[in-house]
Amino acid sequence: MHLSPREAFFAHLAQTSPSPLGLEIARAEGHYLYDPAGNAYLDLISGISVSSLGHNHPRIVQRIKDQADRFLHTMVYGETIQAPSSELGARLASALPASLSMTFLTNSGSEAVEGAMKLAKRCTGRSAFVAQTDAYHGSTHGPLSLMSHEYYNQKYHPLLPGVRFIDQNDLASVEQLPEEGVAAIFVELVQAERGSKVSDKAYIEALRAYCDRTQSLLVFDEIQTGIGRTGTLFCFEQYGVIPDVLLLGKALGGGLPIGAFITRPEWMLQLSDKPILGHLSTFGGNALVCAAADEALSIVMEELEQFQVQAKSDRFKKQLVHSHIKEVRGLGLLLAVQVESTERCMAAIRYLLEQEGLFSDWFLYEPSCLRLAPPLSITFEEIDRACASILRALNHVS
Repeated sequence: MHLSPREAFFAHLAQTSPSPLGLEIARAEGHYLYDPAGNAYLDLISGISVSSLGHNHPRIVQRIKDQADRFLHTMVYGETIQAPSSELGARLASALPASLSMTFLTNSGSEAVEGAMKLAKRCTGRSAFVAQTDAYHGSTHGPLSLMSHEYYNQKYHPLLPGVRFIDQNDLASVEQLPEEGVAAIFVELVQAERGSKVSDKAYIEALRAYCDRTQSLLVFDEIQTGIGRTGTLFCFEQYGVIPDVLLLGKALGGGLPIGAFITRPEWMLQLSDKPILGHLSTFGGNALVCAAADEALSIVMEELEQFQVQAKSDRFKKQLVHSHIKEVRGLGLLLAVQVESTERCMAAIRYLLEQEGLFSDWFLYEPSCLRLAPPLSITFEEIDRACASILRALNHVS
């Protein structure tokens, strides 16, 4: 018996929540998602900061088609020379400080975190890690071990030992870190799943000073903040602090799955020997994905200034004023609209979807916040429409 996509979704695909939004997508174009009936939904979250250039960007689509005509998979990562991955690595190096010049390409952000954890252990000879309270680095066991939130990790114990947690922007907790044994500190410059909580510059500088003193690695997880999301190509540019390891993903792939951890060559090359294949990925650096990523990165580097990310951020913040809105916070186009309760936020999300044709979401640790992470290319007119719809939604829900 033939099943409809909706029937097959609920019958045969694993669910990640008890009540998924359930919007059936027939196609996507530009800043909009379309259901089978042709109804359009303005995308305010870009697939959780993935589709930063909108959907089906013609240059990315053409690059994918061109690569598909040449080859897809040839060999496991790092054994054959393939133009798409080599060009992507070179383009990343051209956009980063000289100390961040060698990239290991993975299939996801979680894998990038796992690779960085192995790299830190290998390069320092240590095994302890420091992470931030209520950070989110992924759902595999390594990243899950860097998650302090017991609700999300309690069913998967035992996790990796030797992880210590510090609070974002708490300078006293930095001063209390041990002087020995820490392999790396993992940091989100904007703690997205806390509802876009922004790190203070003094706090990031203190972490850099600690790592310099103890020879621990400072790892910036820019999987969500990277590739223009906060208004600069990489968020760390706004802090004047260079990490030892940079993690990327999400928007890097232009809509296809990718992750990356980036560091200096002498550290990265330690993973290749004694043991040989010390870190390996079958599909990392996939030619089709890297072609899309290289094109996406090229477009953002060319057009970021034209996107006017900060002006668009200010436009959202200026208009989203309502008695039910407690705060609008974040950097660039990674914003959280804090409302009075989880119930009100969830009702607003549903109203926006069903009545206003807007697609939004909430945050893992702050479900009372509406997520705003639209394509960087969203227009000012679309922002005006979105803000008016959000205010109407808050007027209608209780």
